[in-house]
Amino acid sequence: MHDVRIGDRLIGQSDAPLIIAELSGNHGQSLETAMAMIDAAAKAGAHAIKLQTYTADSMTLDVDSSDFTINESDSLWFGEKLHALYQKAATPYEWHKPLFDHARQQGLMAFSSPFDEHAVEFLHALDVPCFKIASFELTDLPLIACAASKGKPLIMSTGMASLADIQQAVETARGAGCDDIILLKCTSTYPADAGNTNLATIPNMRDAFGCQVGLSDHTRGIGVSVASVALGATVIEKHFVLDRNAGGVDAEFSLQPEELSALVTETHRAWLAMGNVRYGGAAVEEKSKQYRRSIYVAEDIAAGEALTRDNLRIVRPAFGLAPKHWSRVLGSVASQDLKKGTALSWELIQ
Repeated sequence: MHDVRIGDRLIGQSDAPLIIAELSGNHGQSLETAMAMIDAAAKAGAHAIKLQTYTADSMTLDVDSSDFTINESDSLWFGEKLHALYQKAATPYEWHKPLFDHARQQGLMAFSSPFDEHAVEFLHALDVPCFKIASFELTDLPLIACAASKGKPLIMSTGMASLADIQQAVETARGAGCDDIILLKCTSTYPADAGNTNLATIPNMRDAFGCQVGLSDHTRGIGVSVASVALGATVIEKHFVLDRNAGGVDAEFSLQPEELSALVTETHRAWLAMGNVRYGGAAVEEKSKQYRRSIYVAEDIAAGEALTRDNLRIVRPAFGLAPKHWSRVLGSVASQDLKKGTALSWELIQ
């Protein structure tokens, strides 16, 4: 398994996780809001922003039928017609270049999820550093082959996917010439429940497919994302919104700016904490060893007097004999007068 380079960023176990702010349709069809979201994501410390590139017509059919209506009563979008929902959530094609340019000016990587081959060609012409395949498109092998053929890294979400589904997607991408693949563990419910996230899949997926693996996180808050880093996630994608209370198609499971900032901080902290297998304490702990316990004279002792539980104690600090010598010391005789507070040493024992 090799590291993947996206733009000037290296994705791998030796590097802090890449944090992607997904704008989705939370801009509410306002270019000004989308620009402000990019500013806020940059200020929060995100490393990349991601759009979604589609039109309502490239996503579905404008048909008045139950097939094309969201019928699940527990869905955030219950009762919505698919075509109308995608119209409301789509990011206009003409916005992409100004949004990408603005993001780059803010020091952010900028790319998108194409949902059809025309979108792949459109994004390729804008020189995106990678492509992202959404979970629901993981079985669209022609789309994956098209994106993989462009000589750029491919990030693929795996929500709902079986091992066979992922295998087909990975083989399709590799067959089209792309070996720089990052898979994202994902639970395709909105919002997702932490109990259904199954982060233990991350290292298994990494071993099974020989790819970098991250997390596309639809849960509320940042706890699940932080936990994923401990299991080796090298990319974290979270939906982003300026203000959940102001609404947005994905606002319910999106992070606000202060939460995105916490995500950046805490995932980096989790990555730093992983370190290596180590026993015996780090170099920075060396000075702390003096505050361990050791054997001290607890009462004045005359030369020739026996050392007992009454005139010795095991206390902090650690300048005396180690506590492991306690039974050997008891019953010995002082070789000289010893004052209370003396660190016991072998020279002081007859």
